Amino acid sequence: MSMIDEIFEQPEALARLLEQQRKNVDDIAASLGRRPPRFVYLAARGTSDHAGLYAKYLFGTVNRLPVALATPSIFSLYQSAPRLDDALVIGISQSGQSPDIVSVLTEAAHQGAITLAITNCPDSPLAEAADFVLDTCAGPESSVAATKTYTTQLVAIAMLSNALAPDAMKSEELAELPYRVDQILELCPATERAAERYRFMERCVVLGRGFNFATAHEWSLKLKELTYVVAEPYSPSDFRHGPIAIVEPGFPIFGLAVRGPAFQDSFELLQGLAESQQADLLVVSNAPEALRLGDAVFPLPTDMPEWLSPVLTIIPAQLFCFFLTRHKGLDPEMPRGLRKVTRTW
Repeated sequence: MSMIDEIFEQPEALARLLEQQRKNVDDIAASLGRRPPRFVYLAARGTSDHAGLYAKYLFGTVNRLPVALATPSIFSLYQSAPRLDDALVIGISQSGQSPDIVSVLTEAAHQGAITLAITNCPDSPLAEAADFVLDTCAGPESSVAATKTYTTQLVAIAMLSNALAPDAMKSEELAELPYRVDQILELCPATERAAERYRFMERCVVLGRGFNFATAHEWSLKLKELTYVVAEPYSPSDFRHGPIAIVEPGFPIFGLAVRGPAFQDSFELLQGLAESQQADLLVVSNAPEALRLGDAVFPLPTDMPEWLSPVLTIIPAQLFCFFLTRHKGLDPEMPRGLRKVTRTW
């Protein structure tokens, strides 16, 4: 099965996850309610690390939990683990095979912390090391570049967050996600046209703040691993602290601007880049005023809830990267130097 097939499988995969893991997520949340964690400690690599960035914002804003991203080599190489008293330690991995991620959960269990594996392989070493396992139900993913395994990780995290702090409206918004992803997939022709426009691009910056800081990182990774474009992710705030100096007329900027607390800052930066520095903007947004700034645009539903927006904003990015790879004469199924399962120590 090809990458484009797996991109279009995402509505089905998300519907399966929402149906099959609802009770499991509720049971996990009930167990955590009996022993509430003081903070969350996340271990992941690559695409799964970007799901961890989303979890950092979501658990922090909705569940009011401090969240830290682990440095796995502290456990696997330096063997000097931090204290994890009263932590919920979560390992996020598509395959559950990487020894350094497993080592974090193994040490956490040794210290008596609660451990959870979020993985597409519930019989993996990571799952075996965990107290609880949340199967992302993505099904087999053949393409080296993760698509449906990423969005199902995001939704698994969203399900857990909502189960820990139940909200009827958020439950309805979760249930609507497969339909909303179907809507976003209708952007496929627009993403192919935009990709052709950028076929000679060699470098770019991807901007996203708040929940969509995760999308900026994941989009940048997909550009690097598939198209070999030097793509760097930044939040608008960090971009102003120095990196903005690289922008010259025609410099490609991919901007995520979703309505919510992070919107105004993102919009103002994109406006300045367009008007003062004549950057070449590709804008992903659900706000008409942001879309008007773009040389190319991917419009999103205006009523899209911000807390779930990373599930939707990454879809046109996936499509764009697939088509850009093709327009550059490269094979999206065979990115150089990469394998489906990466084991690090």
